[in-house]
Amino acid sequence: MFDCLIIGGGVSGVSCALVLGSARKKAFVADKKIGIIAHQKSSMLQDALFNNAYGLAPGTLGSDLLHQTLNNLSFLYPEIVQIGNEKVVSIIKQGAHFLVTTNENIYETKLIVVAINSSNPFTIDGFLQNYVISHQKSLPQKNRLQLQNTDHLVMENVYVAGTLAGHRSQLAIAAGSGAAVATDILTLWNNGVETHAHDSVKKA
Repeated sequence: MFDCLIIGGGVSGVSCALVLGSARKKAFVADKKIGIIAHQKSSMLQDALFNNAYGLAPGTLGSDLLHQTLNNLSFLYPEIVQIGNEKVVSIIKQGAHFLVTTNENIYETKLIVVAINSSNPFTIDGFLQNYVISHQKSLPQKNRLQLQNTDHLVMENVYVAGTLAGHRSQLAIAAGSGAAVATDILTLWNNGVETHAHDSVKKA
């Protein structure tokens, strides 16, 4: 049983995982089992070239970034379970938790972050189909989708991040969206007391 399972190995999903991982020393996170289904084949970063992204050297390739960020996650926070080469096909709510079925396995989790892209159709079967709407910030001719949400929350214990949350397709926005979801989850785990996680030279 996972406490949190992130679906998607792109910018918003890995950003969320990095922030959750960085909070592992907090007492209310120490006992949490966190995982990420890091399917990347359909990520919009596969063909991306970055010249205008804060913190990245001009000419950075999205394909390289996808690979490097998962390596960083594994090196820095090995406690986070990375599930590779599996694609989620359905999510079913079962009582107080969720069954996440991939093309190979079934996982149980108490909380979900859906961080796949906004391509049409939305390919995950189950109750989330009821929340699919047209993307509110994309051109109609692009036929993009999003999940209905309020500040990334679709319903209790179900979050959405990145373009599927209704954000525009910019690296910094997607990364910030994933980080925002992570801090909301940390706050939830901290009994509603606002919290966040970052490192400092002074703490090193």
